[in-house]
Amino acid sequence: MESWQEIPYSVSSNTTDLTIGFISSAIAVVLFGSNFVPVKKFDTGDGMFFQWILCAAIWIVSLIVNLIQNSPKFWPLAMVGGFLWATGNVTVVPIVKTIGLGLGLLIWASFNLLTGWASSRSKINFLEIFFFTSGIPNHWHQSGACQQLGCVNRVENRSDVSWVDNLSPLGKRMVGCFLAMIAGIFYGSSFVPVFYIKDHGRRNGTIYTGASQFDLDYVFAHFSGIFLTSTVYFLLYCAAMKNNPKVYPRAIIPGFISGTLWAIANCCWFIANHYLSAVVSFPIITAGPGFIAAVWGVLVFKEIKGLKNYLLLLIAFCIILAGSLSTAFSKV
Repeated sequence: MESWQEIPYSVSSNTTDLTIGFISSAIAVVLFGSNFVPVKKFDTGDGMFFQWILCAAIWIVSLIVNLIQNSPKFWPLAMVGGFLWATGNVTVVPIVKTIGLGLGLLIWASFNLLTGWASSRSKINFLEIFFFTSGIPNHWHQSGACQQLGCVNRVENRSDVSWVDNLSPLGKRMVGCFLAMIAGIFYGSSFVPVFYIKDHGRRNGTIYTGASQFDLDYVFAHFSGIFLTSTVYFLLYCAAMKNNPKVYPRAIIPGFISGTLWAIANCCWFIANHYLSAVVSFPIITAGPGFIAAVWGVLVFKEIKGLKNYLLLLIAFCIILAGSLSTAFSKV
């Protein structure tokens, strides 16, 4: 009788966890696909100043979360994940300048997904990757729909000449593809330190024994790593520019809003990792934002036009949704 009474509670608890996990994933997808919309119409130059403002907003959100969580123990190792993400993020501007954000996004998203698969030791449905790397029309690669995912630079503005402009076309493609791969690997590895701490927290005799198993407790350390790393990079940039960095005041408030949206999205990703596990949340959250950005391009910015492209977008969405959900539900 006792075991019979426990069954409904277990089922109810599992259903609640799944509901929280999928809602968190959905919020993360929408916000990741929308967080660069506020800076759509603002010039952010070479992106270094913008990324620092972005990361400052990210850290402030994590501070609020930390206070709400009653300041859980700070594990410095979790900052390494922030370092990895911020390092990958710094490469976005050179990627945009060399191969365009559309192609760059496809490459780093693929490697992000591959790295997430390796760290989670799960099977990933690669159908959506193949479709996007082979089937999207070339003009989408430079469309605003793709640029909204990383609108750190208006590519057509040639006032911000950088080292990549001196490369040959082949050199640009090689550098851009290489940096996109590195960015994807770093993005996909950013959760690994938290996974490591949690795993060793369940073991006896380690320095992490007893560490929290709730992923959101690591947000402050993770985001602190992001802000610290971005600050170091920005100071190095200022030194390289002989204390004359390119600052774009009009990008401050939009950049802050963008960073806030990104931070909330990533907090939801941490929550989804807890309630669904990274094996389930990763394919959903890495595949969905591209479609959301494309929807912005269709409905608001009118950058994707024509019935053919609308149908292609719809097919892409169906493939992404099928691939992500089939992977997710196979692990639930």
